Amino acid sequence: MYPLEDYPFEIRRLSEEDGGGFLISFTDFNECIADGETVAEAIENGLDALRGMILTLEELGLPVPVPLSGGFSGKFMTRVPKSLHAKLVAKAKREQVSLNMLVATLLAAGVGQPVNG
Repeated sequence: MYPLEDYPFEIRRLSEEDGGGFLISFTDFNECIADGETVAEAIENGLDALRGMILTLEELGLPVPVPLSGGFSGKFMTRVPKSLHAKLVAKAKREQVSLNMLVATLLAAGVGQPVNG
């Protein structure tokens, strides 16, 4: 069994209509969710739910997902304006890297930065 902490999760605030608090879901498990009044409580409850999910899969002889196997291939497509595409190609050429490498580097640098607008 993999350490529970190796499994990535997402937390989102629940609306008051949905009972308030926070909901945790695990990207490697479609059906494993939990909630809590605080983020810490949601994580604690989520890890308990994840532990139960893994034990159940093992008892049933079903495969337990490998951490970070939640269906992300590392590939996605997006459309951009022709002018932006041209600027990216020119910058990649100046930097002597592929367009793919340039875009991956720019995305990695921008992750976690606030989105303006």
